[in-house]
Amino acid sequence: MEKYDVKFKKKFGQNFLKDVNIVKRIVSCAGIESNSLVIEVGPGGAIMTRELASVADNVLAYEIDTDLELELSKRLENCTNVDVVFQDFLTSNLIEDTSKYNYEHLYFVSNVPYYITTPILMKLVESGLKFEKIVMMVQKEVGDRFSTSSGNKEYGSITVLLNYFYNVKKEFFVSRKQFVPEPNVDSVIVSFSEKSEKLPLNDFKFFEKIVRDSFQYKRKNLRNNLKNYDLDIVSDVLQEYGYDLTVRAEALDVNVFVDIANALKK
Repeated sequence: MEKYDVKFKKKFGQNFLKDVNIVKRIVSCAGIESNSLVIEVGPGGAIMTRELASVADNVLAYEIDTDLELELSKRLENCTNVDVVFQDFLTSNLIEDTSKYNYEHLYFVSNVPYYITTPILMKLVESGLKFEKIVMMVQKEVGDRFSTSSGNKEYGSITVLLNYFYNVKKEFFVSRKQFVPEPNVDSVIVSFSEKSEKLPLNDFKFFEKIVRDSFQYKRKNLRNNLKNYDLDIVSDVLQEYGYDLTVRAEALDVNVFVDIANALKK
């Protein structure tokens, strides 16, 4: 079991994994090939970073806590293929940062701070970079939301947006007892594999807005949530799928939202 001599900071959501066997399982889920670059957010005590460095050509790790600089330099002194950038990942320029490397395959593997899970995922999506696979440790309830299907109460706007781009899979459960300090929640490993064929979409930003507006008030139907759009067009699309404007967003698959967005954008 890994031991850490650091001062954990709650504001950065720092919960470090203790068991290297769990880390090995996480990394194996990514199936990292040769000539690869792996992005990690929050290397913390470097237990995952070292494992990634053993299988990837290069690891680019973002760490917001500058107090960990000495600890990370000691733990990674033998990992010459790791670059640690002490910066908030959410403010980074991913295109510029990754352009410094020669690689064929790009991965994201991370035990991310739970309070910024969704912003991190949306940054990856909106970067336009082609990830071979994204593997994340997330809060169990969040993992349920990411991987659920329409008709379930966990189904929301983030589910639709992620399912447009990726095949989402829950890999395995991780108990809160595997961390130091022990968090108040259990976790799950979720993987995202890019879909080989995506539905034709006129404008992703507009699609994202339609999806978020559709789920704005979960108890309200589409007639209320999309009242600022042309409801005749929305109604025509819904009728093609056997629905009407009284339907709630949680009942609709991603392809319905794509058709609504495309029809409204014409």
